Amino acid sequence: MKLIRSNVLAIFTAFSMALTTPQLYAQTFKMALGDAAGGTQWELGKTFAEKLSDKTGGKAKVDLFPNGQLGTEQDTVNNAAIGLLDFSVLAINNVTPFSPTVGLLTMPYVIQSAEEARLLTQGDIGKELVENTIRDAGVRIVGWAYSGFRVLTNSKRPVKTPEDLKGLVIRVPRNEIMIASYQALGINPTPMAWSETFTGLQQGVVDGQDNPYITISAMKFNEVQKYVTNIRYIFSMEPLIISESVFQDQSPEMQKAILEAGQEATVNSFEFLKNTEDRIKKELVAKGMEITEPADNEKEWIESVTTVVWPKFYSSIGGKEKLDNVLKQLGR
Repeated sequence: MKLIRSNVLAIFTAFSMALTTPQLYAQTFKMALGDAAGGTQWELGKTFAEKLSDKTGGKAKVDLFPNGQLGTEQDTVNNAAIGLLDFSVLAINNVTPFSPTVGLLTMPYVIQSAEEARLLTQGDIGKELVENTIRDAGVRIVGWAYSGFRVLTNSKRPVKTPEDLKGLVIRVPRNEIMIASYQALGINPTPMAWSETFTGLQQGVVDGQDNPYITISAMKFNEVQKYVTNIRYIFSMEPLIISESVFQDQSPEMQKAILEAGQEATVNSFEFLKNTEDRIKKELVAKGMEITEPADNEKEWIESVTTVVWPKFYSSIGGKEKLDNVLKQLGR
C-alpha cells in the first residue's frame, strides 16, 4: 500500500512540475522588414533568427519577409500591437507616430556618431524608451540596427548648401520631425511611403530622398540617383520590435532567449556598420554616384534646423529637459 501511495505521489509531483516548469515548444515566428535583403535590417533580423534558434535548440524559427512584403513599416507596428504579427524591423521614425518620446532619438543633429547612438540606445535613455513604447504602442523593442547617417541623394545636381535645395522635390517619411527639418531648410518635402519610394524616384515624382549608404545600396537607389550630399542630420537606427502580447504569451525561458538574441544581434549590427559602410561608399562611387561634402562643415544646415525644430518638438519628446539630458550625456 505504501508503495502504491509513493508511486501516486511521484506521478502527481511530476504532473505538477510539467504544468509549472517553463517549456520551449517548437514554433515559427514571422518577421517583417521594410528594406531589401543585404542591408542592416536584414543583417539584424538574420542574426536574431540564428541566435534565437541556437538558444532554443532549434525549437524557435524566424521567417524573414523583406521589402515590405507584410505591409508598410507603420502597418507592421499596428499589426504587431494587436498580435497579428510577431516581429518587425523598421526605421525608428516609423515608430515615433505611435510612441512620440522615441522621437528623442530622431531630433536633428543630436547624435553625431555611431558610438553616441549605441550609448543612448543601450543606456538608461534607451531603457526608458523601451518602456514607453510598450505602454504607448503595444510593442517591445528587443534589438537595434545601426545604419549610419541619413545622407541626401538626388538625381538633378550636387547640393552643398540649403540654397541648392530650392526647386528639388525631396521624399521624406510621414514623420513630423523629418518634415519640419526640411521645411526649416526652405523647402516643402513630399511625404511618401517607403514601399513607393524607389518607383517615385524612378518616375521622377520626387527628385531625391535621404537614407544611409547601406540602405541606398541595398535598395539600389544608385540606379535612379546620382548625387549624394554627406549630411549628418539624423543617425538612422532600426529597432527590432516584438508584439507585446506575443511576448507575454511566451514562457519565461523563451522570453529570456528572445531578449538575449536581440542583444547579441544588436552588438553584431554595430560591428556590421563599422565593417561595411566605407566599402559600400566606395562601391556606390564606382557605380557612378558623386559624393559632395556640405559647405562650411554643415554650419548653415545645423543652425537652420536646430533653432527651429528643437523647440517645436520639446513637448512631444517629454520636455526640453529630456533633450538637455541627452546632450549632457553626450558631453555637449
